[in-house]
Amino acid sequence: MSNPYFSNSDVFGEPRRTGAPRRGNAVPGMTATQPRYGQAAPTAGAYGAQTADAASLENLYNAPSATTADTKRLTYDDVIVKTGGLLALLVVVAAITWQAAPAIWPVGMVVGLVLGLVNAFKKNPSPVLITLYTVAQGVFLGGISYAFQNLVVGPAASPLDSIVTQAVLATMVTFAAALFLYKSGKVRVTPKFTRWLMISLVAFLAFQLINLVLVWTGVLAGAGARGGTIGIIVGIVAIGLAAASLIMDFDSIKRGVDQGVPARFAWAAAFGLLVTLIWLYLEFLRLLALLQGRD
Repeated sequence: MSNPYFSNSDVFGEPRRTGAPRRGNAVPGMTATQPRYGQAAPTAGAYGAQTADAASLENLYNAPSATTADTKRLTYDDVIVKTGGLLALLVVVAAITWQAAPAIWPVGMVVGLVLGLVNAFKKNPSPVLITLYTVAQGVFLGGISYAFQNLVVGPAASPLDSIVTQAVLATMVTFAAALFLYKSGKVRVTPKFTRWLMISLVAFLAFQLINLVLVWTGVLAGAGARGGTIGIIVGIVAIGLAAASLIMDFDSIKRGVDQGVPARFAWAAAFGLLVTLIWLYLEFLRLLALLQGRD
């Protein structure tokens, strides 16, 4: 799955069935004065205790049902708030980097890669590490976006002519389209869909590594197979894979909510979505630069 937390954590898998009773199943309002099996019933005040217990049970049945917020379980609102907050932080850091120090984007790239791997293999989400990852990626995106716009394509005449603005809009539209297709049931996450996506992602990663090695060794010039007409085709394929990964993320989040995983895993869901959205944005940025007629 595109979200590493869901594949590494037991809470997002199939619920385990055991015969042991769960904690917290005792009925609120039951008092210690009720006799247990083998104990003698209290001789004094028994009628008053039974009346209090009946009143407590009546209040319990009339009370509204506990919500997921009351039980501290994952909700869609938690995921939306955490994801929105991280995206806002990402945009702010990227804007500051664009204006102040775009040349430090390699530092953000390396730090973001390290923190991304650390977060991916943690069993429990760390809000601090995920926030630091977001800051590092903001530095990377701010600098690399500046480089693509001003060094590769050239300064934009207006914000609408900027490939950065176009890439952001394209990412938002793709996210909305993927969410619509998933919610409407037009695209369903089946075992066949999952296998296809996993094989495609592994193949794409292998292609990226081979292309990178060939460019570094001088076998291929420029961006190698990621440039020119072939690069445009590869970019379209990569965008399709990123969109399919978003659908997988949505399904993982739905399963987590349905299974009642702890609310802290909203950070995990937000991290997974952020990773996919950053990948999607970068692919749009590269594709738009190629469509401008430059490598």
